[in-house]
Amino acid sequence: MKKLFLLSLLAFGSIYAGSFSWYRDVPVIRSKPVYETVTIRKPYEVCYNRQVPVYRNGIEEPVAALLGGAAGGVLGHQIGKGRGRTAATIGGAVVGAFVGDNLARRQRRVYYRPHRVCETRYRVHGERQLVHYRNVARFHGRRIVKFSSRPLRYIRIKITASY
Repeated sequence: MKKLFLLSLLAFGSIYAGSFSWYRDVPVIRSKPVYETVTIRKPYEVCYNRQVPVYRNGIEEPVAALLGGAAGGVLGHQIGKGRGRTAATIGGAVVGAFVGDNLARRQRRVYYRPHRVCETRYRVHGERQLVHYRNVARFHGRRIVKFSSRPLRYIRIKITASY
């Protein structure tokens, strides 16, 4: 019987339990700006002239191969003796043609010309920027802090009472 009475008392009391809320504006006692250092990178362009080599072939390749072959043939003819003279002439002509062709393909640096080059570089520096304001108020011995984009005169708080 006691259990039923306590249970019904608890159920009856919870039906009539309630709460209500209201708002109150608490005056701010201190509003302090908060800064943060931000890295700023500003691009700028640097242009200058760079000397670039210009290459040009000296002799056309077929002409160089013919001249090299002729010079090699003459040299081989002078080196060879007896029956090996013909083989030395032919070998000298082949080697001379090969060397002449390779020399013609090798590029020779003739002159330098200026070439305009532009690069993007960055100037980097730190800058202090305002992030927000730290507003402090006191209510019944408790400190209240609210961050905002501007200094506040009051901080609105919600007070709830339960019964």
